[in-house]
Amino acid sequence: MSSTSPRTVRVCVAQAEPTWLDLQAGVEKTIKLATEAAQNGAQLIAFPELWLTGYPCWIWSRPVDPDLGLKYIKNSIRDGSPELQAFQTCARENSIAISLGCSENDNNSLYISQFLIDQNGKIAIHRRKIKPTHMERTIFGDGSERSLEIVAELPFARVGGLSCWEHVQPLLKYHSITQRPEIHVAGWPVLHEFGGEGLWSMSSDGCENLSRTYAVESGAFVLHATTVISEKGIELLRTAGAPLMSTPGGGYSAVYGPDGRRLTEPLPEKEEGLVYADLNLDMILNSRMFLDSVGHYSRPDILWLGVDSLAKEVLRGN
Repeated sequence: MSSTSPRTVRVCVAQAEPTWLDLQAGVEKTIKLATEAAQNGAQLIAFPELWLTGYPCWIWSRPVDPDLGLKYIKNSIRDGSPELQAFQTCARENSIAISLGCSENDNNSLYISQFLIDQNGKIAIHRRKIKPTHMERTIFGDGSERSLEIVAELPFARVGGLSCWEHVQPLLKYHSITQRPEIHVAGWPVLHEFGGEGLWSMSSDGCENLSRTYAVESGAFVLHATTVISEKGIELLRTAGAPLMSTPGGGYSAVYGPDGRRLTEPLPEKEEGLVYADLNLDMILNSRMFLDSVGHYSRPDILWLGVDSLAKEVLRGN
């Protein structure tokens, strides 16, 4: 193939309901969806924030729920676990990369994590949300310096990702852009249209705007992965009447081009499905020709970003 020939990558974005608080069922559903995506030619499938085992929606109406909290801890995935190894096997056997959002259990402390598993089943990226958002801090801890490793070189493209409102942190976003992503996974939970109360920036339109802005600023394709919640999920999590995540729907998955344009048709927000797109990576060159925020459109002589990547351990010294 000529070096001037365009590179094309087929991607898939999940819009689906988690198997709330049931890790084993979540493993089965994830493998089923990843296998289906691979059979349809996808080289990468992106899952939402906290896909396993679902976003703890109750925190926005009652910050402490001992019963659900305990079950959530027990059904959160562990690094090196058989469940994670099952995803690695799925990726290898189907030759598909998997971007997985999950609640990670590390010695029973929880973190909002993203695993990027390459097509050979190797974990290319393992990072944690550096600062859980507002009520999320009642459950989850902060990510460490390892969470600054955001982008990995896969055989078909450089792939990275951030979780939810990490897309409103300018310094973190810029740091991720310096790692030159070509495809970026933006993981989101259940989203709903703006109802006139609360923050527009937390609505489906607001979060879509954040993903599209990241696409423009980075010159990368963005896979906007969102979660669906049903009446059954609302009943299980006891969120009926809550200010957030209390009505069926929430699915707004999409793919955006490096200039911010939408490349896919929307699914109904209550519908589960897989969204596909064939990405012509030359679109990245077209966008960065005009705007390269860490290249020709930067001014490091007067504006630069400092990063502390040294590990901070709870026990230090001899």
